[in-house]
Amino acid sequence: MLPKQIEDGPVLVCNACGYATKEAKLEEYKVVKPAKHEEMVAVIEEAKPPLPTTKAKCLKCGHGTAYWWLRQTRGADEPTTRFYRCTKCGHTWREYS
Repeated sequence: MLPKQIEDGPVLVCNACGYATKEAKLEEYKVVKPAKHEEMVAVIEEAKPPLPTTKAKCLKCGHGTAYWWLRQTRGADEPTTRFYRCTKCGHTWREYS
């Protein structure tokens, strides 16, 4: 609600619905002017790789660098599975121990 001067004296008026009241003490309210509209500028930064990289030849495009991660895909007594994703074409493959 914002203070507004009308013929009967100062009142508080709601910007959304227009409701006005004299009940509140206007001394408790402070009028703050909204900031000037500033133009929003999108800042696009180069995304950092989400995963560590290693030297691995892509089976699809032959590129020599790939992201890698490990997952336990079989039983707990089995070794983990290594997954690779080519940094150039995005092809994903796996390697078992």
